[in-house]
Amino acid sequence: MDILHAIATNNLYFFKLAKPFFISLPFPTLITTHESLNKKIMENLRSPVFPILLTMCIFSQISPSYALTHDYIRPPARGLVLSQHKRSESDPQQVHISLAGKDHIRVSWITDDKKVPSIVEYGKVPGEYNAMATGEHTSYHYFFYSSSKIHHVKIGPLETDTIYYYRCGGCGPEFSFKTRPPSFPIEFAVVGDLGQTEWTNSTLAHVGSKDYDVFLLPGDLSYADTQQPLWDSFGRLVEPYASSRPWMVTEGNHEIETFPIIQPHGFKAYNARWRMPYEESGSSSNLYYSFDVSGTHIIMLGSYTDFDADSAQYKWLQADLSKIDRKKTPWVIALLHAPWYNTNSAHQGEGESMRKSMEDLLYKARVDIIFAGHVHAYERFTRIYDNKADPCGPMYITIGDGGNREGLALNVSRVKLWTWTVEDIRRNPCSLVMAS
Repeated sequence: MDILHAIATNNLYFFKLAKPFFISLPFPTLITTHESLNKKIMENLRSPVFPILLTMCIFSQISPSYALTHDYIRPPARGLVLSQHKRSESDPQQVHISLAGKDHIRVSWITDDKKVPSIVEYGKVPGEYNAMATGEHTSYHYFFYSSSKIHHVKIGPLETDTIYYYRCGGCGPEFSFKTRPPSFPIEFAVVGDLGQTEWTNSTLAHVGSKDYDVFLLPGDLSYADTQQPLWDSFGRLVEPYASSRPWMVTEGNHEIETFPIIQPHGFKAYNARWRMPYEESGSSSNLYYSFDVSGTHIIMLGSYTDFDADSAQYKWLQADLSKIDRKKTPWVIALLHAPWYNTNSAHQGEGESMRKSMEDLLYKARVDIIFAGHVHAYERFTRIYDNKADPCGPMYITIGDGGNREGLALNVSRVKLWTWTVEDIRRNPCSLVMAS
């Protein structure tokens, strides 16, 4: 069974994790050039060891368009898509769900009618709700904008691999979702810098065509950029997808939305609308948190809050990593917005300070994959640590072109080829996760 089955386009990444076992053994030399890598694959196809290595190690080509045919040229950015509210004031809109601790789901939505209660009715049969949960609500002001009532309700405990039907606020349409699988395999969809353009619609259509389990978004959601009605439009745009699968997000630079003196504190809209399970993971901030799902530990880091060794985020990450039992949770994945490794001229070096601060923590914990957005391109690397190829380091993948209005980042400013040799691995042995 493959431990990692991945499908990538230049704006969307699907990957499936299966149950691994642990083994240490010498590896053949792996090189990052496309042609030589293909040759090495062909040379080793008869080896009983190489199929085990293949699924873990072949993500080493550093070309933004590698996932597509080489003659494909993507058209420029398309126009903004605005989604209108077509329901009554008391009906839910912008419905989305997120994982909220073991066997629980948080349902979030907005109503224009401030009298609608923060309740969710749910059950296993359409139209029959044998359970109900009450939650909380909030709202916020941003200059002359006042948000509608924002509801957050945590429901559960829920059974795994089960379809639930639910209704928000006691009225309006019925929604449904399927809970996580009880064990491997589990499939994730990853999209960065989603926005709300015609390209976003295309990306979401691809997402909707797959039977994945959890959606991961490493920052830059709505591209509202202080224009608060765009947050509402974004919520309505993604509702058909975000109401049926958990959407787990972390913040990007377009979520900051500060303004000198008048709005000195950032992330007001993001924190009010996209409540994540930070408290459930022991974090003190909605800007960084973690969660477990089917043998996988996911860490959502904040690129735009403090991350040095004295920061709350650093200390939380240190404590969070120390709790992971790799026998029960063999896969550890991290997401952040500004990539630590980047060969594109766009946003060059913007993640370097965070890398210097936190890379060692993730390396020692043997994190498997780190996803980033911010750079509007697709790029993937071999396993790296401290700017050198390292078989014990994470695999880095940039997936930052979900549909943003700014277009593609097309200029590669630096191409560095990392190589592994047998001597490298002998000098720095580690236990790697393999396929059964």
